[in-house]
Amino acid sequence: MSRKQRRGEATAAQVLDTALKLYAAEGEAGLTLSAITSASGVSAGSVYHHFGSLQGVVLTLAQTWLGRLLDEVAGALEDVTDARGGVRALTETYLRFVQEHPDAARLMHSATADREAITDARRLRGAQEARIAPLAAWLHAHRESGELAALPLPVLESLILGPVTGIARRWLAVGDIDIEEAVRTVPAHIWRSVSP
Repeated sequence: MSRKQRRGEATAAQVLDTALKLYAAEGEAGLTLSAITSASGVSAGSVYHHFGSLQGVVLTLAQTWLGRLLDEVAGALEDVTDARGGVRALTETYLRFVQEHPDAARLMHSATADREAITDARRLRGAQEARIAPLAAWLHAHRESGELAALPLPVLESLILGPVTGIARRWLAVGDIDIEEAVRTVPAHIWRSVSP
């Protein structure tokens, strides 16, 4: 990698780090181009060069953290052999990630990220395909072995991730859910919905 490429990567990382700090401190309203350039020392031209727009910064940040979450989930699934254990591992890994990185999780679950996911779902899913592939392979293998219900893979994925995502959103937004209790109890309920 050339020196110029390393500088470019460092600049992009600085913008993303600054954007997350601003989001944590002031929410979405605090994420302005002016605030990012002022806090990071990076010029507006550099922000546009690396991300195309302010929305590009937000979406890149959300996708970066989503990628980290998916990597952790894939790692957790490697450590279990049975489907029921996988549901438990996935639930715990997801909720622990949200606990450990609440600001990034709040951004990943924000209305802005949701709007983009709905508007451009195929492209975004394609961008994360390498990270989603282990989950899809795990679902496929356990469905084929008869450990999971004979449902289409997108339905199984939704039945498993939907409740976990909902709990994470509620904990982040309202805070009236006990994550420890959810880790203990929710996998059994999810399991009932996907077991054969």
